[in-house]
Amino acid sequence: MQSLQFGWLSQNIGMLLHGALTTILLTVAACAAGSLIGIAVGLCRQRGNLVLRTVGATYVEAIRNTPLLVQAFIVYFGLSSVGFRLDPLSAALLALVVNCGAYSAEIFRAGFQSIQPAQHQAAESLALSKFQAFVYVILPQALRNIWVPLSGQFVLIMLASSIVSQISAEELTAFANQIQSSTFRSFEVYIVLAVMYLALSILLKTLLSRMAYVLFPEQRVLRRSQRRARRGVR
Repeated sequence: MQSLQFGWLSQNIGMLLHGALTTILLTVAACAAGSLIGIAVGLCRQRGNLVLRTVGATYVEAIRNTPLLVQAFIVYFGLSSVGFRLDPLSAALLALVVNCGAYSAEIFRAGFQSIQPAQHQAAESLALSKFQAFVYVILPQALRNIWVPLSGQFVLIMLASSIVSQISAEELTAFANQIQSSTFRSFEVYIVLAVMYLALSILLKTLLSRMAYVLFPEQRVLRRSQRRARRGVR
């Protein structure tokens, strides 16, 4: 039985860190753009006319019921076959944005549906325009209600970004595959890769949790009251 060897790590750690940075940037860009698409599609599905609801539902169902790998192949190979050539990273980002948009659309739609009609009426009583009412009244409350599932979706997008290595996008998994090919230490390389993805997931979850703490002040009050209640019980 061969012993585990990690001597290759010192020579390739820079490559892995570069790949991790690329993965982080892909995730941030995909989640930001995907959230904007999700908000738009979620609104279309909830409050749009028949045409908008049909288009939104078709987009969501098409993306949610096909593999991300196939979507990446369509973007990278399919678009190039009809004259739209994208480099691997651009194609990877586009595929992730489209995928994130479809999944987050359903999350945002649920968030919009959770807002009580009285909130809309209150916004109207303040003489706010529909846009102002959405930005200042509806969206903040919807975000608070869906932050946990939306955060989970962002983590899933980060993990799913490993798939784009199949279209030669140089992110963390792609660099790990290159190291494995040159060192032939498959088990050790993928152990390190798994640990790095675990660390990235924990980091992303922590950052999103802190964002919620900042964005939703009432959560801080609730947590303080819960801590005081626990101390009182003890």
